[in-house]
Amino acid sequence: MKFSMLAIAATALAAGVEGFSAAPTRSFAVRKSSSLKMSAATEVDKMAALATAANEARGLAMDSIAAAHSGHMGLPLGCAEIGSVLYGSQMQYNPKDTQWINRDRFILSAGHGSMFLYSWLNIAGFDLPMEEVKNFRQHHSMTPGHPEFPNSEHNTPGIECTTGPLGAGVSNAVGFAVSEKMAAARYNTDDHKIFDHHIFALAGDGCFQEGVSAEAAQFAAHEKLDNLIVLYDSNEVTLDKMAEYTQSEDIIKRYQAYGWETYEIDGHDLNVVEETIAAAKASNNGKPKFIKCNTIIGKGMEETEGTNAAHGEAGVPYVDKARKNIGLPEEKWFVSDSTRDYFKGVQEKNKKIYDEWQATYSAWKAANPEKATELENAVNDVVPSADAMIKSIPEMGSDAEATRVSGFKVIQEIAKAVPHYISGSADLHGSTRNYINDGGNFGAGFDKTYAGKNLYFGIREHGMGAILNGIAYHGIFKASGSTFAVFVDYMRPTIRVAALAELNRVSYILTHDSIGVGEDGPTHQPVETVSGLRVIPNLDVYRPADAEETVAAYVSSVTRKEGPTALILSRQNLAQNTAMPAMERRAGALKGAYIAKKETGDLDTIIIATGSEVQHALKAAADMPGARVVSMPCVEAFERQSDDYKESVLPSTCTKRIAMEAGVTGPWYKYASKVVGVDRFGFSAPGDIVMKELGMTAENLAAEIATMN
Repeated sequence: MKFSMLAIAATALAAGVEGFSAAPTRSFAVRKSSSLKMSAATEVDKMAALATAANEARGLAMDSIAAAHSGHMGLPLGCAEIGSVLYGSQMQYNPKDTQWINRDRFILSAGHGSMFLYSWLNIAGFDLPMEEVKNFRQHHSMTPGHPEFPNSEHNTPGIECTTGPLGAGVSNAVGFAVSEKMAAARYNTDDHKIFDHHIFALAGDGCFQEGVSAEAAQFAAHEKLDNLIVLYDSNEVTLDKMAEYTQSEDIIKRYQAYGWETYEIDGHDLNVVEETIAAAKASNNGKPKFIKCNTIIGKGMEETEGTNAAHGEAGVPYVDKARKNIGLPEEKWFVSDSTRDYFKGVQEKNKKIYDEWQATYSAWKAANPEKATELENAVNDVVPSADAMIKSIPEMGSDAEATRVSGFKVIQEIAKAVPHYISGSADLHGSTRNYINDGGNFGAGFDKTYAGKNLYFGIREHGMGAILNGIAYHGIFKASGSTFAVFVDYMRPTIRVAALAELNRVSYILTHDSIGVGEDGPTHQPVETVSGLRVIPNLDVYRPADAEETVAAYVSSVTRKEGPTALILSRQNLAQNTAMPAMERRAGALKGAYIAKKETGDLDTIIIATGSEVQHALKAAADMPGARVVSMPCVEAFERQSDDYKESVLPSTCTKRIAMEAGVTGPWYKYASKVVGVDRFGFSAPGDIVMKELGMTAENLAAEIATMN
């Protein structure tokens, strides 16, 4: 039988874990003392209550998935004991204040098992009515198919982040842990500790097969994020086949090699699950915690349990029999009075912790008024208005320079104006130029501290994107991360989820924006990349033409409230449009598009350009009295302007329009009848030669305009 390994109780595979034998050959937990100080009878009553709650949570999942004829039953049934211990004993939370900044966070990385989360939120007392549990996967319900972070579409309390793409939730959890460590380092004092919570993530085989989780796990261990606890639902099953068909690694050894503290337990033994999680919480040895929970997928449904058929809704025909087998009454969506009473007790215990924390916070605030103001501004994401920031940042000058260099100057001003702004890079600070001077470096060892504002992610773009999202979800800091634009495809899935989740606390600094990269050749010259980002809904993509537009782009990235922003910056120097005042360029760029050069005669031609091509448009139009140049650094921001403003910039009466960008041409036909662009890959040569050979010059633009009627 494949689950003979369930004889394992709990083994602490790293020496020195409090509450466990250090010997890795021991196959059972050794409890040295009870931190709960309960009598044996009380402990038995508690375990009985948790067991009852686990089966009732299974029932809620079965009933909702059966009613929807859709969903994933395997995880909610297989991990019920884990949920019972987390919500019924080991996590600190307050269902009446779901934004409490020191609550423990739970992330369901295996988001397809969402009925696990909805069941426990209802049972634990969150404002998720049973009617919403019954409406699982229905239009406008609070219980969508995969958990969704509260946004304009859903506002489900207790959902800490949007999950679904496997592996991302584990990696988001690393970002949560980063943010908690950073907050503790910045705001805790010797007299008052206001941040000391834990981050929990529940993940399955698919999460650990996806490479993003490995990237994030390496980072977590290297930076000693011991506030992170990952629970691995090890049920030996994937969707297509049993897991052994596609994996044969020893995952415990893999995580030990990363530098994690590891455990292996029977995920259905409530005592062992509780003792192990308690031990993981108590261990502050600089290692994140990995708990392999051996479970039976679809437990309780004899016809499918332990097989890949249990993963989805294949068990629906057997729901009634399974409910009876685990002792549930005929009444559907049943939660007993005894379970409700038990969780009222849990709420009372957590409310006491919450009230004690509030008293500590009040004392801390009185003793540290400046820190308190900074923290409360960070939590509420209070930033100066875009207009105020635009006016406060010094003018950038007239010398030609790369917008990545302009960005380096601007980010210093942003960091001063927004103390909770932080930044990081995928091993490219020297090229992307987003290092915050005097901000310190985040992490453990070397010259790093947890209060540092600069994160070194290593060459891990996908992991970086997911960690940035986790920092944003945590709700204190505004995080940006950088790489070369062409490598953004490594992290594209995380950008998509950030846009979906409306994460305005995250932005992306993407340099080396076009074929102008030059000598590195086509592997490093993005041509389709920028347009590929523009098609992601709710993502603002700024490609500034000069230093003043770069100011506007950065300001927009920290003042926008609806979602994330990508900043597309050049490697090569760009001319400054000094014929137009700096503040006018900034104000125009904030609107997404503006008239960079007005026609001197009757309007007959509109030239639309963005980024490095605006300088060519301005040069080409110099000898064309009827030509207007429109700089469009952000298509998305322009589309949000009023119809009157858009008409003033691009009057419908002028149909002779041409667009220019050093990238694919397709999207620009929305605005122009002719496009000068690059619908092929580039080649290795100095950047100016590549640009000239592929038609990105004022002379070629003028020639193309001359062919238009």
